[in-house]
Amino acid sequence: MTPEALVRDHTIYSCVMGSRAFGLATDGSDTDRRGVFLAPTPLYWRFEKPPTHVEGPADEQFSWELERFCELALRANPNILECLHSPLVEHADATGRELLALRDAFLSRQVHETFVRYAAGQRRKLDADVRQHGVPRWKHATLPQSFAWEVPPLRLLASCRDLLRTGRLVIDVGDDRERLLAVKRGEVPWREVESWMTRLTDEADAAAARTPLPGTPDRARVEDFLVRTRRASAA
Repeated sequence: MTPEALVRDHTIYSCVMGSRAFGLATDGSDTDRRGVFLAPTPLYWRFEKPPTHVEGPADEQFSWELERFCELALRANPNILECLHSPLVEHADATGRELLALRDAFLSRQVHETFVRYAAGQRRKLDADVRQHGVPRWKHATLPQSFAWEVPPLRLLASCRDLLRTGRLVIDVGDDRERLLAVKRGEVPWREVESWMTRLTDEADAAAARTPLPGTPDRARVEDFLVRTRRASAA
């Protein structure tokens, strides 16, 4: 079975991500689609295993196999957790709806480390841009390879802070939209941007000390879902 066929025929969940999900879309924004497919269990009985992820077949489309997706979510990977909380769901079958119902099982205090660490990596890239070019290049402020949407550290840090405060992950920037777009257009002095990033980091650190989130994700609950899903696929 080709990778394209796995995405076409076995996707259990798909959504729109990037600027459209974040509430930061403009006239020129791409439509970034992310999804989860369930590789049929018999494919794992062969020497050549199914892929853990597939890029395409459409432009700006990227999908993970369910097990890999769950592994990354249990590690509090920001991209994966945000996919589960996209307000723009395009498809969810019965298995996909059960995955969505597990969203809280993946959330833990680990998000403090992972979100802040990714944001710090983005900030280092922007600092380098400022030193070299005098201005930040927001297109470079992206998370690791295979994630095409722009994610300024400001948005990520605000999302982390609010998640730690409330225990709920909301990815739409809400009232911060115009201010964030002004930052990306270069209309806000870099010193002010730096100050905002520092304040958000401090607020996330403070929220981590009293967050309602559990210390670790509910790995047993997620594994039970995965085993049941694999068993049903084999049958």
